[in-house]
Amino acid sequence: MTEQQEDYPSEIHAGLVAFSDSLKAVDDVFKPFLQMAVEDLEKLEALDQAKLHLTAVYAINSLFWIYLTTQGIDPKDHPIKSELDRIRSYMNRVKEIEDKRKAAKVDKAAAKRIVKNALWEPSKQAAGSQVKQTSEKRKQDDRIGPQAKKKKE
Repeated sequence: MTEQQEDYPSEIHAGLVAFSDSLKAVDDVFKPFLQMAVEDLEKLEALDQAKLHLTAVYAINSLFWIYLTTQGIDPKDHPIKSELDRIRSYMNRVKEIEDKRKAAKVDKAAAKRIVKNALWEPSKQAAGSQVKQTSEKRKQDDRIGPQAKKKKE
């Protein structure tokens, strides 16, 4: 690497070494994907396939973004920005679908049965007498006033 140091300023040597190490790490991450057989990919669920493809496409486009930056081109003005935004929107869509799958599902029939059995239903005779008692209690409370109620409690 000492021969290459003469081709560029020594101030950027540390940055270039770090960049080279990062590229090697990216290569190590991509090796399993590149070695994966198509049959293995077809065995995955559709949602998992979509996540895998979106991740790969996003990574490749991100690398192209980095390449444009190294060439002195502003990637914000390049069509790659809209492509990355489009991929992000698809990633968000996949995430929404995944969240919907994980969400708890309500069994409406069971919920109706639980609510129906949990509610108290008065008998017809008791209902009539209770309505009278409740209305008489309200009248009595109205006569006593709110301050007397507080004292009682």
